[in-house]
Amino acid sequence: MGIFKIEGGISLKGEITPQGAKNEALQILCAVLLTPEKVIINNIPDIIDINKLITLLGNLGVKIQKNGPGSFTFQADEVNVGYLETEAFKKEGGSLRGSIMIVGPLLARFGKGYIPKPGGDKIGRRRLDTHFEGFINLGAKFRYNKEDHFYGVEATDGLIGSDMLLDEASVTGTANIVMAAVLAKGKTTIYNAACEPYLQQLCKMMNAMGAKVSGIGSNLLTIEGVESLGGCTHRILPDMVEIGSWIGLAAMTRSEITIKDVSWENLGLIPNVFRKLGITLEKKGDDIYIPSHKDGYQVKTDIDGSILTISDAPWPGFTPDLLSIVLVVATQARGDVLIHQKMFESRLFFVDKLIDMGAKIILCDPHRAVVIGHDFKSRLKATTMSSPDIRAGISLLIAALSAKGTSTIQNIEQIDRGYERIDERLRAIGAKIVRA
Repeated sequence: MGIFKIEGGISLKGEITPQGAKNEALQILCAVLLTPEKVIINNIPDIIDINKLITLLGNLGVKIQKNGPGSFTFQADEVNVGYLETEAFKKEGGSLRGSIMIVGPLLARFGKGYIPKPGGDKIGRRRLDTHFEGFINLGAKFRYNKEDHFYGVEATDGLIGSDMLLDEASVTGTANIVMAAVLAKGKTTIYNAACEPYLQQLCKMMNAMGAKVSGIGSNLLTIEGVESLGGCTHRILPDMVEIGSWIGLAAMTRSEITIKDVSWENLGLIPNVFRKLGITLEKKGDDIYIPSHKDGYQVKTDIDGSILTISDAPWPGFTPDLLSIVLVVATQARGDVLIHQKMFESRLFFVDKLIDMGAKIILCDPHRAVVIGHDFKSRLKATTMSSPDIRAGISLLIAALSAKGTSTIQNIEQIDRGYERIDERLRAIGAKIVRA
């Protein structure tokens, strides 16, 4: 396993360009299975989770051609559906949570889809019921093998459009159901659908392929089924979670950083939440400029003077993937913050590592933590720690870059799952970080 050695307490300066969005790429790559024609995708991030999915598609028989950095052509004209029932697939599919989204397009086009229990971050229970209930509503039959945790759906006579109300606004669940519905007979309506920008991108891409999806950007999607889809060219948005990570990094290290080409219209509440922490963000064209916060940053209280609460919610609420970053940034704020992580019950458990570094954090329960800001009067101290998941990993990395002394982060493969060449990109703006 690799480690990062980080010398902290250094102010950084320069420009950094966000990678393509991991969570969009997982959906978009699965959608290439919907057509036998060529699909060109640009701005694909070069990260472990995405590369695993590309390998899985290749093993399924998808023809893959690399056109250049971040650009690939896919053609699923000779898909080997039989691979889904092999032991190799059970092992491969089980190592990646995003693999669940191959089921919808395979079910739509080939009448069956199988998946082992997906892997991914250990951040609490992440149910799959929404996905399979949606498929059942479209006429598929569901089966589950408890012994090897293997899920399957089949629709030998094809899928039929249906009206459905999702029990939760699941992003991957909505994506999976929409991909199944675009080739179903008749009309499908999905109420309480997720409406994240990345899901909007998926719907726009499928419309470019010949699908008929309306209501994009709302929580009510209408899909008129079509007989087949064609090819297209699609560009993935910049990763909003990585953009939030760079904002947090700039604040904690009191650095002057410009984040390039951020797609402001797709950032939602992210800039405002960081502004509530007292962080100055300036919009310069499509860039974010963050000046050096040499005098620190003051947390804003609520109107009645009560403690600021930052919580996650489905889009257009604040993304749960950035709560770990916000928590770390709050450790050096002037003021106190209550972090309320509603969606995942294990995501705050990394705070013990921050407490070891000297942060003042009270973990109230698995979902809530109170952070008492140091206002940079007491620096975090370097330590040795292990990255438990992608978002906690980047948060610990930011803490280490701001801390006094040299820190070691183990299990950095977790960070590499979601952040492309992060050590190289940080060194380019002055960070002292070594991969060993």
